[in-house]
Amino acid sequence: MKISAHDFEHIGVLTLSGEFTADDISGFERAATERRAKSARHLLLNVEHLEFIDSAALESCLRLQRSLGESGGQLRLISPDTTVSTILALTRLELALESHPTVEHAVRSLR
Repeated sequence: MKISAHDFEHIGVLTLSGEFTADDISGFERAATERRAKSARHLLLNVEHLEFIDSAALESCLRLQRSLGESGGQLRLISPDTTVSTILALTRLELALESHPTVEHAVRSLR
């Protein structure tokens, strides 16, 4: 999986592409920690180009969401494709991991 990152005010944005599996969790958590260390209160995961996510990666997202919530932050998914949306629905996580069609829409939801 490839990860790129940038900040938008107090919101960190991680763009994920490829397949997000158990092998990618340490890199993902490191990137999330770096964004939070740069004072990102909230994190957006742009998953538009994510082709697959496995159960271990979903669990990592839920841990991140819980950690952000403990410090008053929130996690949002941006533009999941059909495959990722189906995985979220099958695991019944589409309600737990809120998604938005665009970064701008997600940013507005956090204000």
